[in-house]
Amino acid sequence: MRGLVERPVFLLLGAIIPLMALPSGCATVKRQEMEDRLSILGSELRREIHEGDQRLGARIDGVEARLEAQERALAALERDFNAKIERLETALRFNVPVYFGFDQAEVRAQDFAVLDRFAQVVREHYPTALVTVEGFTDPAGAPEYNMRLGRRRADGVRQYLVDRGGLPVDRIRAVSYGETVERQVVRGAHGPGETGWENRRVVLVIDHAGH
Repeated sequence: MRGLVERPVFLLLGAIIPLMALPSGCATVKRQEMEDRLSILGSELRREIHEGDQRLGARIDGVEARLEAQERALAALERDFNAKIERLETALRFNVPVYFGFDQAEVRAQDFAVLDRFAQVVREHYPTALVTVEGFTDPAGAPEYNMRLGRRRADGVRQYLVDRGGLPVDRIRAVSYGETVERQVVRGAHGPGETGWENRRVVLVIDHAGH
């Protein structure tokens, strides 16, 4: 808004200063001329301020519309897939129902739909954000092995999001937390078999700082 106001003010000063230096013998005629010019410049100033207000209002409306669209997309993902979204200071953490068999790292076909929807949300609403795929395991086996297994799971989901989800490879990374106790959904639950399936998962994080 400051830039919009400054230009007419300079124009106004540019019109007034030469008029102030006119000889006094022409005072009556020049005074009317100055008033006319001041009236014109005042009208231009008011018009530019009004146009600036309209442009600013349009930008604000556009931002609000985008935010509303983002919230609708996130709410639909939560509703349609029973996902849980944590809103952090500069990120969104998606606890999505993407799980793995015991000692397995392959992405299951039944999880394609939620990953596709997640990729769609990123493409449409967070195209410049950094996405992190966090891999987890249950506590069966050695911690070192589980760190590698968690990374394989994260890598598999990352590759899916790149190949089928259309996310840029340089904006998505994979990390492993293995069997980290603090991040286990059911503390200590583990296989073989179906037991501990809640811990064999990935978590998706959108870091939207600066977005």
